[in-house]
Amino acid sequence: MAKGNKKYLYLLPALLVMVFFFVWPIILTVYYSFTNLTLTGSAAANQAFVGFSNYKRMFTDSAVGKSIVSTIFFVIFSVVGQTVLGFIIALLMKEKNKTFRKVVGSIVLAGWVMPEMVAALCAYTFYTDKGTLNALLGIIGINKISWLFSYPLLTVVLANIWHGTAFSMMVYQSALDNVSGDVEESAKIDGAGRLQNLFYITIPIIKDTILTNTMLITLSTLGTFGMVYSMTGTTVQTLPIFMYIRAFKNYELGYGTAISMLILLIGIIFSLFYIRLQKKQMGD
Repeated sequence: MAKGNKKYLYLLPALLVMVFFFVWPIILTVYYSFTNLTLTGSAAANQAFVGFSNYKRMFTDSAVGKSIVSTIFFVIFSVVGQTVLGFIIALLMKEKNKTFRKVVGSIVLAGWVMPEMVAALCAYTFYTDKGTLNALLGIIGINKISWLFSYPLLTVVLANIWHGTAFSMMVYQSALDNVSGDVEESAKIDGAGRLQNLFYITIPIIKDTILTNTMLITLSTLGTFGMVYSMTGTTVQTLPIFMYIRAFKNYELGYGTAISMLILLIGIIFSLFYIRLQKKQMGD
């Protein structure tokens, strides 16, 4: 064997692992979405190819439409909340002394480093009828509110923002620290105020970081399951929750995998949207 081709042998184990654990499961998932596979009954052992029946059912199921709306609401407000709050915290911490940054950073990071299930439990105890939030509201004379039952989607959005803001904060801290102080000083000398400096100097400089961070948060939030399920059970039916109900509670694995393809499609749409924005910015 030629020496030039010999180096590709070292890639073979990694390639086999990728095919076995990544490519093959994707192929199976796509195939199962076109079958009537179930976890119990005759179809569990003898599934049949049903073509686009699962997809036709999915797009005529009103519950799917409601799940899509809940998912879009959850993703958009979670992403906006994490991005804006993370940026504000990073901006406020800029040029502060090390002790201040360590203390504030540690407090914000505490929510992010927790496993998702632990963070969900903390958020659940905060919003429950006898939780911290109602105790604080009681001090100012506001009657307790059943947040998890009256506003379940809002509570999981706020909990997800709290859990994920630290990631945005760290990303923006790094970006803001790399913004040249000379540029900002020059803008101040030219008469730019603090807000003008922020919107016309700082944000345009780190716009690529903002876009990349937003894309990463969007894709990770789209597949969030543990936070939503631990806090509300199946009350808030985002697409991952709806997929779980159909596949593992109703035992309709074929229909559940078809729903997972819908989640993948939405993720692709979001990705293409961000890629187009990035190309547009590069063109500008």
